[in-house]
Parts: sequence; structure tokens; C-alpha cells
Amino acid sequence: MQTFPSDSDSGLVLAPFRGIRYARDRVSGIANVTSPPYDVISGGILEHLRAADPHNVVRLILPGASADSNQAAARLLREWLSAGVLIRDRVPALYLYEQADAAAAWLQRGVISLVRLGSPESAGILPHEGVMPGLVADRRMLMAATQANLEPIFLIYDGERAEPAGRTAAEIIDKIAAERTPLVSITTEDGVTHRLWRLGDPAEQAAIAADLAGRRALIADGHHRYAAYLELQAEMRATGLGSGPWDYGLAFLVDSDAYPPRLGAIHRVLPGLQPERAAELAKAAFTVQDLPDDSGLADALGHLAVAGREGTAFLLAGDGGSCGASRFWLLTDPDPAQVAASMPAGVSAAWRCLDASVLQQLLMGRVWGIADSERDVLINHDAADAVRAASGMGATAVISNPLSFGAVIQIAAQGERVPRKSTSFGPKPRTGLVLRTFGPAD
Repeated sequence: MQTFPSDSDSGLVLAPFRGIRYARDRVSGIANVTSPPYDVISGGILEHLRAADPHNVVRLILPGASADSNQAAARLLREWLSAGVLIRDRVPALYLYEQADAAAAWLQRGVISLVRLGSPESAGILPHEGVMPGLVADRRMLMAATQANLEPIFLIYDGERAEPAGRTAAEIIDKIAAERTPLVSITTEDGVTHRLWRLGDPAEQAAIAADLAGRRALIADGHHRYAAYLELQAEMRATGLGSGPWDYGLAFLVDSDAYPPRLGAIHRVLPGLQPERAAELAKAAFTVQDLPDDSGLADALGHLAVAGREGTAFLLAGDGGSCGASRFWLLTDPDPAQVAASMPAGVSAAWRCLDASVLQQLLMGRVWGIADSERDVLINHDAADAVRAASGMGATAVISNPLSFGAVIQIAAQGERVPRKSTSFGPKPRTGLVLRTFGPAD
């Protein structure tokens, strides 16, 4: 087994690993066996991915809800490794990863690596968002069964330096991307091109690790997976096994100074609440504007964006009962006294001012009497999908504006966390390009 760096230093610690990748000649195409992260895959997308190739990675990351599903994923992983569908690289490496969308004119590059796990103080990895215990347990049990990290978490760090001290990791990555032929180059159905390089040179690995050593990184995506990393680590140590591969987790790290992240909103669908009733109840704490019947989603989102520049605002949507058209209500100007009364004790002023906090504590909790739960509060990353889902079940969609990057950083830096599923950082890494197992010789 590879010797991991010691725990003596605080902050980020990177380690190379023997990546698991798809063999080109055993699948219909690398694009056909990869997928978005597990938590943004809806039912229709899941079936589409499963149909794209019998070896699509969704069969591992979303194996189903049966009692045997995690063990079935573990057996499938072993079968694909044994059959040569998945191959293990011969030497430990870091992997340089690029995503580019020519149409949208954006580019993101970073490094896929193992990162040492631990507290924010020791490991330098800062969560900014709350988690649901059930979802953490789901990911932990899948990791324990497969003995693998099947998809990386997404970390962002500030690569600026007070003084020059050699090349930054981003500069090394950019040079390699410009000069070397990638190991993998694919374009997925969404028009995004993904390129991957394997970096096996120990000197180049050390240069990247040295630049990141001691830095802190924000979890942009993967809070439930990171919490599962920590739970699995504690579970393994509790058995008396001590240190081992469970002390490190798979991550994609991006310099936010070189490649600023895009921050989107995440929306709610409330199955037990009809939209007209939701709007009427909201009048007790908000100014509620019933948008014209001919308002489409684009127009309603425009109203939300304008209102959000002045303060907290939300858009309610649901079935209008006429020719399938949706109705929209704009909520603005929450009552300050009720905002204050709804907040938990001990939270900071910055936390109380977040739209996500007002949504969870005042609108859902105090006005509607809905406690945040996986059953009663459904999550959707796309506003149009949320509105369609709500209209199809007589439910209420709550559409939010994105939180600001500065607000998220401030909350994380002071040790607080925004309500769960409040931020959608992107672009998210593609799942299936590189996997990591706990052996042999990771």
C-alpha cells in the first residue's frame, strides 16, 4: 500500500493514486459511460444514461433502493474490473481535468487528486452547507460496500499569493494542457468538452502539491459525499484498523482566482402545499404580487432577478388550472420582525440575512409550518424542471435567486453553514472519467 503523507501539517494535503478508468475498446464510447453527479440526475435522465451503454457509471453511483443495491454495485464494480471494462493505472498519478463550453464561452481546469480528510482546521477543507443525515448514510454505505470513491467532490481554493514562489498549480496545469496530448477527450450531449491528462511525473506532482499545501479549500459540491468520507473514516478507525486509504478522499480542486466558479440557485418543490394556498399564507409575512396570467417563466424569473437586487425575494409557481399554464407569485419585503423571530439562537447577522435562511426559517418553517426533510421538501437544480414538477402534482415550486459567492465564503470562514441544498456551484466535474478504489496500492 502506498505511504500517505503524514498528519503533521495543517491545511490541504494532496496524494496521487492509481486511477480507475474505462477501457476505450470495451465500451461504446467514453461519453456514453459517464454521467453528471448523482444528485442532479432525475428519473428521465437516469433511464437515458442507463440506455446509453450497459456500463454507464450510473449503475454504480445510483444502483437502486433495494436492500441489496449497494452490494450489487460492489459486485458490478468487481465484475467490470475483472473483465477489463475498467482498468487500473499502473502508477500513482494526479489527473488534470478540463471542461470547456465553446458556445457559452467558459473554461475550467483543475486537478483530480486524493485529499487528506479531517476537521476544517487540520485538513483545510471547509463545508459551507448543511447536510441531511439520511443522504450522508446512503453515500457512506455505498462507499463502504464498494470500497471506492466513485466520483470526486468539487473543491475551490484561492490560488493568489502574497509573493511569487515558483509556479502555481494553475500555471502548471495550464502549461500541460497547452503542450500535451490528453489521455481522454470527449464531448457530452450538453456540448461540454472534457479532457483529461494523467500526470505521473513525481516532480510535477510534488510541485502541484507544494503549491496547495497549507491552503484551505471550500466544498463547492459534494457536502454529503464529504460527510460520508468522514463517517467512513471514523467507522474504519473505530474497528481498530487505524490509518489507511479511508483517511483520503477523491476530489477535484480548482483555483477560483484563475477559474472563477459559477454559482446558481437550488429550488424547492413542496408536494403537500397547493400554490394558491401558499401565496395566501405568505401574505402574513411578505408582500405578495400575483403576476399576470400570461407571464411565462422567463418573464417571472426576470421579475425575481430585479427584486433580488433590492433584497430577499422568492417566486412561487404552480398549476394555474387553465390549459396547463403555470401561475406565478412574487414574494418580496419580508417583515423584519418576523424574520428575526424565526431565526435560531446564536446564528450570525450574515446568516440571518441569507435568502436561504429566510426561506427555511420564515417562509417554510414559520409561515407554512413545513420542516425541512427529504420527504416534504423536494430539491431541483433547474427552475423550469421545478415548475414542471410542481404543476404536475398540484404542488408549489419555490424559485430562489443564487446566493452571492462573497456571502458563502463569509459564512464558511466563520464556521457556519447555509441551509442544505442552497448553492449550486459549477461547472460540476463529470462522473466516470476517473474512479478510485481503496486497493490495491492506492
